[in-house]
Amino acid sequence: MDILADIYRDMTTLPQGTLRIETQRFGSFIFQMGADQAALAVALQRVEDAHERFVASPLAQVANQLEREVVVSSIFGTNTIEGGTLSEEETAAALQLDPAQAQEIEQRRALNLKAAYDQAQQAANTPGWRLDLGFIREIHAAITRELPHPHNQPGVFRDNPKNLVTYVGDENHGGRYKPPQFGEDVSLLMQSLVDWHRQLEDDGVPVLIRAPLVHLYYELIHPFWDGNGRVGRVIEATLLQAAGYRYAPFALARYYLENIDAYFTLFNTCRKAAEKKQDAPNQAFVAFHLDGLRQTINTLHDRANRLIAVLLYESQIRRALDEKRINARQYTIVSQLLDKGRPLPLEEIRQAPWYGSLYLKRNDKTRQRDMRGLREMELVYLDNENRLWPGFFRPGNVKPLGKKE
Repeated sequence: MDILADIYRDMTTLPQGTLRIETQRFGSFIFQMGADQAALAVALQRVEDAHERFVASPLAQVANQLEREVVVSSIFGTNTIEGGTLSEEETAAALQLDPAQAQEIEQRRALNLKAAYDQAQQAANTPGWRLDLGFIREIHAAITRELPHPHNQPGVFRDNPKNLVTYVGDENHGGRYKPPQFGEDVSLLMQSLVDWHRQLEDDGVPVLIRAPLVHLYYELIHPFWDGNGRVGRVIEATLLQAAGYRYAPFALARYYLENIDAYFTLFNTCRKAAEKKQDAPNQAFVAFHLDGLRQTINTLHDRANRLIAVLLYESQIRRALDEKRINARQYTIVSQLLDKGRPLPLEEIRQAPWYGSLYLKRNDKTRQRDMRGLREMELVYLDNENRLWPGFFRPGNVKPLGKKE
């Protein structure tokens, strides 16, 4: 039987964007758009508008810092979804290790994800790259390398023996689902997923719809013994990044973590809607993805603006010192405030050893004059709770200068 011929014949007889595959043991499996693009037009435009504003900002000044933050946050998010136990701070520390130094399984999981991200970004930045099975296998191999599992083999599709059944999901998120078990069915469906995606791509379906649909159907096939969630999110992110979206595709994992119940439930919601032959059964998942991507882009935009503001502020206080508009004591106060990365209560500042050494041989009048000078120049702000803020951020409850702190 010529399977590919049957597939392409089927694609010409079913509605556009739909592909029905007859497997040997699982039965029919239908890939479909399942989303009303016209109804999603506003959501699509909101993502595009957010992305255009984001990339128009002076990102070059903060690109390296933003990328480092995105990698840590994303790896923490996608790993935690799958049961990882490292905190975000522990994840950042693990990513600084040489892979040979990783002594714990959790550290290995984080480093594996970083390796997969690097591979994904290299692929996305390669002109003409298109999703294929080789890429999916490579990402899975990177993610699960040297991680213990009784059945998983990195890069090898699942083929369940008769006495071992794979289920996905749980009763708290819409019920359990039994994906294809037979290895030949899994392989056929994965190749069909890649072919179907290419057809959508050739038909001009926007990546903002294609990427979540591939994510959705990949998880329903659930082709590997372990690591499917992590692989699915990397595939989705790679498709988006290859289409020109920056930073947000991988940062989206944090949104999924923060909305984990809705995320898990939607796979079953869409699957059941398709089984009932409801109109646009995949609409909810695509809409969820679009809303998450828009929120993620806006969050990154705010963070980029904050990083740029910090850079400008650092330049401002350095220039003020060079021009002798502030003295070395005042510069030290502001620098310490920046290093802490948070507003500091005045009492905490005054009890700090570094602050005591600044005014060891100075009287209280000098201390008051230094602080007032910083406030008058708006290099710092003091709020009504006597917390000192760096001048790049003005709190809503600034204490008037006439009041003694």
